[in-house]
Amino acid sequence: MPSIQQALQAHLEQITRDRDPFLATAGHFYVQHYIHEQLSQWGAVEIHEFEFRGRKHQNLILNLPGLLPQSPILVGAHYDTVPGSPGADDNATGVAVLLELARAIATHPALYPVRLVAFDLEELGVGSKIYAEALRRQGQKLRLMMSLEMLGYCDRRPNSQRYPAPFLQRFYPNSGDFIALIGNFKTIPDLIRLSRNMRQSIPCEWLPVDNRGLLLPDTRRSDHAHFWDQGYGAIMVTDTADLRNPHYHKGSDRLETLDLPFLTGVCQGLIQSIRLL
Repeated sequence: MPSIQQALQAHLEQITRDRDPFLATAGHFYVQHYIHEQLSQWGAVEIHEFEFRGRKHQNLILNLPGLLPQSPILVGAHYDTVPGSPGADDNATGVAVLLELARAIATHPALYPVRLVAFDLEELGVGSKIYAEALRRQGQKLRLMMSLEMLGYCDRRPNSQRYPAPFLQRFYPNSGDFIALIGNFKTIPDLIRLSRNMRQSIPCEWLPVDNRGLLLPDTRRSDHAHFWDQGYGAIMVTDTADLRNPHYHKGSDRLETLDLPFLTGVCQGLIQSIRLL
């Protein structure tokens, strides 16, 4: 069996390619098929189909049972990119970790059921929005939602990390060598618990935000924000995107820019943290 780092690299090699759903349809279809194939190893994959701009799109869902019959932990990662970017960090890293979570939790279940969702059209703010609204209409409860949003860029140099508000610089590191957890207020106990467990594998910082993140718009830049809007407890797991990574939304967002040991630590930390929630 390959190591976690080897498995992540294998996934990244398949996913990192132009895959904008409108301008790189062949790459988008290839990655969508690859995700479906990988998740199918661990159970039946449910397809949540939705329409946008006259075309059908898909969120891919795998439900894994837990040791307790409780509301699920939903873990999501988007698989689309912006035009012209192969999206190694944004968000092949999130999808690669999602696929490794599927393997790890299917073979050794967590206490809570885990629902893994590969979202489409995150860059347009659509796929997860439609899904979260559907969950709320159906009255479905979640133990927690976690959005995996760019997990593999690390810069250990001083002053390599920026923040969306100057006051945050007083409380957080100035080197971009940590993973960040950003959650709404109802997730504070989980932020504390997750960060403690994540630090067994990787440096980790956490930030709670009020009012659905509207006062700090940068904290809303992924799928979790739509779950905040629907009243769910949700956390974004991120390397902080362009606040650290100079390749964000560019053609240079390639596999060779990633720090695979750092990404492996994030994946190991998430596996253990989700099992202990």
